[in-house]
Order: sequence, then C-alpha cells, then structure tokens
Amino acid sequence: MELTMSLSMYEAAFPPVIRTLGSLSAILDKAAAHCEARKIDPSVLMHYRLAPDMFALPRQFQIASDQAKGMAARLSGIDVPSYPDTESTIEELKGRLAKTIEFVKSVPQSNIEGSESRDIVLKLGDTEMTFTGRDYVFGFVLPNFYFHAATAYDLLRHAGVELGKRDFLGAV
Repeated sequence: MELTMSLSMYEAAFPPVIRTLGSLSAILDKAAAHCEARKIDPSVLMHYRLAPDMFALPRQFQIASDQAKGMAARLSGIDVPSYPDTESTIEELKGRLAKTIEFVKSVPQSNIEGSESRDIVLKLGDTEMTFTGRDYVFGFVLPNFYFHAATAYDLLRHAGVELGKRDFLGAV
C-alpha cells in the first residue's frame, strides 16, 4: 500500500520563509550585541560585502524581504507592498523584517489554494517573466530568498559575529 501525502503551496513555502525571516532578525540581534561588546560602530557592518561587485549587507536583507512579500502577494493575487529600500541600521532592517513577517502571516492560507497553476507575471526591468505558481515559488522565489538570506548570514559571520548553523535554521 502506497501512502501519499498532499502538501499545499502554503505549507511548503510560507512557514519556512516566516521562520527564516525570524532567524534573520535574531541574527541581527547577535550582530548588534557583537558591535556593542567589541565597541564597533554598527554602521561599519552596513558596508560589508565579500566582493566589490556584490550588494552590501542591507541589500541582502531587503531582497530576502522582497522575495517573501512578493511570493505572498503574487500567489494570493494581491498587490505587492512597496517598501522603500532605505534601511541603513540594524534596527531599520529588523523593522523591515518584522513588517514583512506581519504581511506574509496576514495572507490567508485559503487565498493560496490553487496557486500552483496560477500564472505569475514578474517584471524585472524591461524583462517580463511568466511562471506557474509552482515554478515561481520553487524555481525563482525560494532559491533567491535563501541565496540572499544565506549571504546576509555569511557577511555577518565573516565580520566576526558569532553565528552557527542553528542561528540560520532557527527554531525547527
């Protein structure tokens, strides 16, 4: 007898994204404590990057936030909230993460039902990309979300913030 289990788009994407956004906020708490303990100006961390051609730390958090709120809005068929990308402090980044978590949590699970086959049109500059909901989440959003979340973690780890894998994974 074969046992099959159905996993909804909501169950597959929303709880892990919410958990990771919470982990990113906790990582920022550790970064603030690190700066305070070592008498480092936290603004120094805001300029961190691993290579000259990559985005600095705040942009990593902003893009992770954008992926999360974009996913929630597009799958539910509502407008994506616009957040200005002006965060330049740890507290401002934490505020953006909190606002993103609140928004993602506010989208009713029932609004996501059937979204796996919904057409999602994404405009990136002059380029327009069309996905099914399933391809959008699993082929675009989650890879981008986790790339930028991991990069934010890596930048802080590289800056000397004492972080481990559990800090990234959060409460499982």
